[in-house]
Amino acid sequence: MDTKVNEETAKSGKKKWLKRLGVFGFLFFLIKGLAWIAVAVAAWYGVKLF
Repeated sequence: MDTKVNEETAKSGKKKWLKRLGVFGFLFFLIKGLAWIAVAVAAWYGVKLF
């Protein structure tokens, strides 16, 4: 019975890490996409970035 509790704890720990990974992955690609949009808009208006 003790092993079942340990397995459930391990599964909930994995779920927590997968959820965190998903949130950070989403935020990373959101920020990356917004940065590319900003670069495209800057290029459209002729702003020198570098």
